[in-house]
Amino acid sequence: MTVWWLLLAVLAVSWLLTLGLRRYALAKSLMDIPNERSSHSVPTPRGGGVAIVVAFLLALPVLTGLDLLSREALYGLFGSGLLVAIIGFADDHGHIAARWRLLGHFIAAAWALFWLNGLPPIELFGITVDLGWFGNILALVYLVWMLNLYNFMDGIDGLASAEAISVCLGMCLVYWFSGNLELIWAPLMLAAAVAGFLWWNFPPARIFMGDAGSGFLGVVLGAIALESTWLNSELLWSWLILLGVFIVDSTLTLIRRLVRGDKIYQAHRSHAYQSASRYYASHKRVTLGVMAINVFWLLPISLAVGSSMLSELVGVLLAFVPLILLALKFEAGAEERGSSS
Repeated sequence: MTVWWLLLAVLAVSWLLTLGLRRYALAKSLMDIPNERSSHSVPTPRGGGVAIVVAFLLALPVLTGLDLLSREALYGLFGSGLLVAIIGFADDHGHIAARWRLLGHFIAAAWALFWLNGLPPIELFGITVDLGWFGNILALVYLVWMLNLYNFMDGIDGLASAEAISVCLGMCLVYWFSGNLELIWAPLMLAAAVAGFLWWNFPPARIFMGDAGSGFLGVVLGAIALESTWLNSELLWSWLILLGVFIVDSTLTLIRRLVRGDKIYQAHRSHAYQSASRYYASHKRVTLGVMAINVFWLLPISLAVGSSMLSELVGVLLAFVPLILLALKFEAGAEERGSSS
């Protein structure tokens, strides 16, 4: 019963902190001002994602005290998430050069991998493959890419929050059906922390998440996924499938911009979700559409892979191919009209 009270406390702390952060941002004029690269038209307070960070990190030691989270996971999630959030918070208040942000991201990812014991052996086509140090390098790149892609995808009202909640709750179901109930508490607490913020961020948003929140969500989701892999390697594929909308849109957009020779560190509006929000003239329709894709398309595939009813490769292809076609339909990574490299 204690853990359910903790869940409610996390939700309440996040809600109240977001309210406080909104008032602070308004008082200090910490606003996102719309420009030609924005998907918004109204100046809006930013930095509300700090509420997610604080509410979730406060819950982690309690989970460990209740023997619902290992000390290794506590140290890995807490340290990496806190460092990424601090870097994002500093960048929200005053620009930090991209090279220093990236260095900090790699340090945070390495910290998480150290405590989570790196990348475990992965099962492919029924064969267990231990990639050793190369696997750890891949895991490091994966965590850094996860936190940055989540930052890239936080561009319209409610999208990053809705993605985190639907993915976390979806994975709780995967854990339930695959017999890994001991893993549900960290994603459940993260969903509660994000839900308290989403109350203020749902379209039309009254406060934005900011880099502190989006980067934090990316690295924490990536680390939680790696932790689950030590119990069952199929669970990593379930996570990647449920995160498919963000992975496909951000990766395809990055590749197309790299091929075109764009400066990838410059702000832009060429993600598929941004194009879709302009096409429908609605942030809410796109955010709800992504949630529908997660629940009705990606979740059943993720459940099938996590429960060994579908092979990993087939599951990933089944999930990602339609997402790639959808992203291309909405011109992910295409040059913005009226702009030049």
